Amino acid sequence: MASRKNLDSYIEETTNNIREDRDTVKYLLTDLLQEIKSSDHSHKEVGLIAAKYIETLQRSNEQLVKLASLIQKNTKSDDGLSLEDKQELFDLIREQESS
Repeated sequence: MASRKNLDSYIEETTNNIREDRDTVKYLLTDLLQEIKSSDHSHKEVGLIAAKYIETLQRSNEQLVKLASLIQKNTKSDDGLSLEDKQELFDLIREQESS
């Protein structure tokens, strides 16, 4: 049971981190779009920055899909997490910590 609680806390932390990252990137992207509209910057000048923001949102979506997949696998089986599932979850957590 302690293992399950630990897993639940990691899932909650990961989900919160993903949401915070998405909120930050959405804010930055909106701010960047306002900057484009109100200045002489061309799309070419800020395009790389916008692409990085969008890439971050895409990575966030991929993390949510991985997390949902792990949760779904876990609820379908009473056998617990497979070694592969544990590795995917560990990779997801490690990825969040390095962001």
